[in-house]
Amino acid sequence: MASDLEFIEFIVEQIENVGVVTFRKMFGEYAIYCNKKVVALVCDNQLFVEPTEAGKLFIGKVDEVSPYKGAKPSFLIKENIENRGWLSNLIEVTVLELPEPKPKVKSKNRKTKEKINESKLCDYLCR
Repeated sequence: MASDLEFIEFIVEQIENVGVVTFRKMFGEYAIYCNKKVVALVCDNQLFVEPTEAGKLFIGKVDEVSPYKGAKPSFLIKENIENRGWLSNLIEVTVLELPEPKPKVKSKNRKTKEKINESKLCDYLCR
């Protein structure tokens, strides 16, 4: 069952003063980003936060569950979703511990294909 857009918007609105928070639909569910880092997933209208040591210390006793079949376990947040300060603090300690995202490398194949297409276009137009 896919998550409701209203639920993801509610979660994102709850997170404040931690940086730029966005979301993106992926594989039928949603990923939540903070400062370009994936910090959580929303699957079946449930919030799964990326596991970190700081997050575990902050939460205390937490259920670690896979958000979908084959995924690594994440922290399932059932309570405190409506507690804006608590949720914001959890995301803040999580994002601080996560590594920086790797820069995207431009594919050499893409440039080659563009050149080939330009070449074909020139051949076609020059006839």
